[in-house]
Amino acid sequence: MPADLILTNGSVFTADPSRGPATTVAVRDGRVVAVGGDEVRELAGPRTETIDLAGRLLLPGFQDAHVHAVMGGVELNQCDLTGTTDLEEYLRRIRAYADAHPGLEWITGGGWAMEVFPGGVPGRELLDLVVPDRPVYLINRDHHGAWVNSRALEIAGLGPDTPDPADGRIDRRPDGVPAGGLQEGAMQLVARLLPEVTSAERLAGLLRAQTLLHSLGITAWQDAMLCATNGYPDVSDAYLAAATTGRLTATVVGALWWDRERGAEQIPDLLAKRERHTVGRLRAGSVKLMLDGVAENFTAAMTQPYRDSCGCATTNAGLSFIDPVALREHVTTLDSHGFQTHFHALGDRAVREALDAIEAARAANGFRDTRPHLAHLQVVHPSDVPRFRALGVTANLQAFWAAHEPQMDDLTIPFLEPALAARQYPFGDLWRAGTHLAAGSDWPVTTPDPLQAVHVAVNRAHPGSGYHPFLPEQSLDLATALTAYTAGSAFVNHLDDTGSIRPGFRADLVVLDRDLFATPPAEIAGASVAMTLIDGELVHAA
Repeated sequence: MPADLILTNGSVFTADPSRGPATTVAVRDGRVVAVGGDEVRELAGPRTETIDLAGRLLLPGFQDAHVHAVMGGVELNQCDLTGTTDLEEYLRRIRAYADAHPGLEWITGGGWAMEVFPGGVPGRELLDLVVPDRPVYLINRDHHGAWVNSRALEIAGLGPDTPDPADGRIDRRPDGVPAGGLQEGAMQLVARLLPEVTSAERLAGLLRAQTLLHSLGITAWQDAMLCATNGYPDVSDAYLAAATTGRLTATVVGALWWDRERGAEQIPDLLAKRERHTVGRLRAGSVKLMLDGVAENFTAAMTQPYRDSCGCATTNAGLSFIDPVALREHVTTLDSHGFQTHFHALGDRAVREALDAIEAARAANGFRDTRPHLAHLQVVHPSDVPRFRALGVTANLQAFWAAHEPQMDDLTIPFLEPALAARQYPFGDLWRAGTHLAAGSDWPVTTPDPLQAVHVAVNRAHPGSGYHPFLPEQSLDLATALTAYTAGSAFVNHLDDTGSIRPGFRADLVVLDRDLFATPPAEIAGASVAMTLIDGELVHAA
């Protein structure tokens, strides 16, 4: 039978280690039917569409293994501070947004960088200058802190006598008065008062995000926060609405949120949520466990204490949001029910606690095909690196973070013990140890563009930054980085007929505007997506 579509005269990266170079791919009924050279063109018939790749690169669709798509899409419609580290530009955008939306009760949005403010702590007085009459709540770019004005603090009743929550911190002046920054769980002291985002706004955000992600070559993803609690927004209704009406064109795995204020009694609820949220292109077989915070606000769980601004050791080694002993029991039970476990593990102590929990599950249940994965992995202790392969654990890389920039150089490295600072984002060590690699963005924390992340994975530097490579011995070669973002993430997502270009697999494909393997490594980020196909159907064309 003739093919519906033939893509030819290009370079084909199949992400299939058993196959050599190819130039041509044929598709029929939404699946790949042939991969090879000129002989594949013989499958052309009178109605076959032929796309001349003209030397460009064809590869499997990218899959983001850790993203917050609805959250990102909603934020695109709010006060957007991303893309700059200029304080005056922040204030200009905030004032302009407030002026353009005089009817809003609260000014919300975010994307600001901690490096802009002394010690990473923003002041409420700056916001008071541009929005004195309405409360302002702006999340920083890593979504682990918020910047608020005096009106917001007043409405929330926060003052010098307000205690810090167990899982967060109110940034304060020397006299104890809140300065304007809220870290981790302290964010909820104000966030709980925000006007609720409506179901219609969440659905619009998802569809807005889907269009953006398709334009970047992303054909599937794992949303790392479905049915969230602990003050985070529940976006599950948007996915259900899109999945049940056919508007969800991507395949999405929803990682059900583990409520850290509850214990094993929530597992029956998770089982019910898994059934409810498995419909159409949506499935919910994963559970997200957030184990710690982030390094720049000293809440990532480390094996050694943070240093202070003078370089002296403190007593703070970060936070474990879930008791490590209880974690082993929870993960063992989840694994027994066939759940994948998806961990936020940023510090090396959090990584170890996750691996210990998976080891306990493996010992109790045997090696089930649950494909656990650890996201972020900013610091990994050398003794834990070989445990990933031994336990069958995937390293879920957010490669864009592995670079020198002010937040890393001014707010992270000086406050880590040197041994910890030298172990950051050890992608190369994990790969050499035989670890299975997947990749994601954590958007809207940072850019959702896979090509930007691949650039950093290869170069260990942001494009055009002028910084020298960050721990360059931990870099990945181009093929390995692309495989992580395609076949690697497909494995994590249990999408076993995607992620590679081979006969019988779904025709989720991406055409770039150039052949990356003929492009200097320093120019990878300059590439762009020419077209994206899902099941052989065009969902984006540049």
